[in-house]
Amino acid sequence: MSKFARPKVETKTPSNGRVAIVATAVFLLCLGLIARLVYLQVFEHGLYFSLAEQQHKTSYELLPARGKIFIQENAFGTDGALYPIAVNKDYALVYAVPKDIADPQKTAENLYTFFKKATVEKEAAATIAKQRDDDFKNELASADTLPAAEKVAKQNEIKQKQANLLLDPIYMDLEKQKIADLIRQRQQEEIQNYFKGLSQSNSEYDPIEKKLDDDTLKNFYIYISGRSDLKISDLYLKDGQVLFVKDNTEFKVDGFSYTMVPYRLYPENNAGANILGFAGYENDEQHGKYGLEGFFDQELFGKYGSVTGERGAGGLVIVNDRQTNEQQDGADLVLSIDRAAQFNACKMLDDAVVKYKAEGGSVIVVDPKTGAILVMCSAPDFDPNKYQDVKNISVFNNPAVFDQYEPGSVFKAVTMAGALDTGKVTPETTYIDHGEVMIPGWPKFIKNSDFATHGGHGKTTMVTVLEQSLNTGAIFAMQQIGHDTFSQYVQNFGFGEKTGIELEGESAGDIRNLTTSNIKDISAATAAFGQGITVTPLQMIMAYAAIANGGNLMKPYIVKEVVSPDGTRQETSPTIVRRVVSERTAAILTGMLVNVVEHGHSKGMITPGYYIAGKTGTAQVASSNGTGYTNHYDHTFIGYAPASNASFVILTKLDTPLTSVFAESTAVPLAKEITNFLLNHWQIPQNRAIDTKAKK
Repeated sequence: MSKFARPKVETKTPSNGRVAIVATAVFLLCLGLIARLVYLQVFEHGLYFSLAEQQHKTSYELLPARGKIFIQENAFGTDGALYPIAVNKDYALVYAVPKDIADPQKTAENLYTFFKKATVEKEAAATIAKQRDDDFKNELASADTLPAAEKVAKQNEIKQKQANLLLDPIYMDLEKQKIADLIRQRQQEEIQNYFKGLSQSNSEYDPIEKKLDDDTLKNFYIYISGRSDLKISDLYLKDGQVLFVKDNTEFKVDGFSYTMVPYRLYPENNAGANILGFAGYENDEQHGKYGLEGFFDQELFGKYGSVTGERGAGGLVIVNDRQTNEQQDGADLVLSIDRAAQFNACKMLDDAVVKYKAEGGSVIVVDPKTGAILVMCSAPDFDPNKYQDVKNISVFNNPAVFDQYEPGSVFKAVTMAGALDTGKVTPETTYIDHGEVMIPGWPKFIKNSDFATHGGHGKTTMVTVLEQSLNTGAIFAMQQIGHDTFSQYVQNFGFGEKTGIELEGESAGDIRNLTTSNIKDISAATAAFGQGITVTPLQMIMAYAAIANGGNLMKPYIVKEVVSPDGTRQETSPTIVRRVVSERTAAILTGMLVNVVEHGHSKGMITPGYYIAGKTGTAQVASSNGTGYTNHYDHTFIGYAPASNASFVILTKLDTPLTSVFAESTAVPLAKEITNFLLNHWQIPQNRAIDTKAKK
């Protein structure tokens, strides 16, 4: 064999079994791939189409503008002038870009100086002063257990010690040191809070301060930049930038930027706070709480819009393919409130609360013919621009519609209305007044308020019952019509149910003592003169409005019209809830209430040129534990002018004033002051000749 010959090599042919296994595996793999493709393209088509579309589409929501709230310049005017009391204003939210902050510690210190330093120092001084005052009060209280003579001496000693301390330079230096220590502690905490956010080197957003007005924002840019040569007049804001006035170039500050955020602004501050409530942010949406802001939140908020578009190369939005669903701004509210009347009445109420040392109070003025609320305010109130600073959230409730109280003698007009309307009594009907009366099943006498000084009044007419505010006479009138009929009149006047006014937090009152199947004698007796039941101030004034307008209970309203963004106006129509007494009854009772002003406990309401109808109520405040009564009283006056054709009904209520026991010395002077203003403001024609007696 040649040496170049190729050697013979034996080859083996694979067995048929192995070939079959490989072929089967390949087949199954292909089948699986085909099945997966079918599943993805058919069954999961929608999901992957959506995912692919999302890479090319962009969308974002369009926030609607919250509707505004207006009041009238003059409720009885003809010019229709409106004034905004709730509007929207853009404020700056300053944020840091931590990755661009070169020195987080130094920057944190600067932020503290600009935003927090003044507040921290003020709060520290107030905290130490409060601690000192609390210690002083506790020391005074420690003398309460001593006998009267020793107590006075000990308290005088403590007061003198306190006065001496405030003049002691060593003591005052120690107090200054306490303030300095507290400031240092708070300073470290605030700087650390800033530093924590600024030191996140990969972050592009760290919110620093919100709700800055334009000047504060410009001052911040000047301060943080170190440019002492600039003034705020050198800068202006536009499209999210701070620009130089001189050349319109941008004033940039490394590591900081801002965005404008709409906030609710209340130009009148506290005036109207109880009826407005407030609007604040929750989950990045501005929503209303309490009052009108809460009740009409959906209408005021409006509806979101949206923008959807295609993304092109580099992520840019293709404008031609953009689809816009316009947002629907919120509706505006026009209130029945009179601006001048509201402002002045609220100021007079605040002054009265201080003058008579009351815990609080309310004023309501209503048009009896329509049910329109012309004035509504309470004290204490709050500034809705700074609602977050309120310590006690109960102040957000509107006492005029929320508070339930025993009305006292103002309720006697309701009792008398039922007795007159059924014909069971007339103004001349008499009974024998012994000054006190026993009620079956009750162990104590029920007495008139003047029993201790006057005793019984003898043979007495229903006119005198209201004029002298006799509890025994109110019980007599109720007994003439019976418990069930009395209860029905009370319910017909609207007590025990909400009026339906457009305000959050309205209460229904409590007249359950009169709605049971078997009304107790004592329950009906005390209710006849306004005890043992609770009402709201709004319910009480609407009952008098029914008497003033000739017998119809009106539904109160405070929103005169709702104005949609397209200009459509939905006006509120006066609504008669029901007729509660006849016109004749209303006229007779009005005459009796005029007599109360002319000759009774409401003489302070006598006004030259006008007949005024009205009634006071001095109601003992029930104990908080539900048993018995305290030694404090709520004072109420309700009246209307002119009596024969009332333009308005007014309620003044003062909570537990300390300067006087009776409403004629507190609620009546307040009502007189407001009434005089309203008669002049609305130019209401006189209905009475001015005489010497009226002037007195």
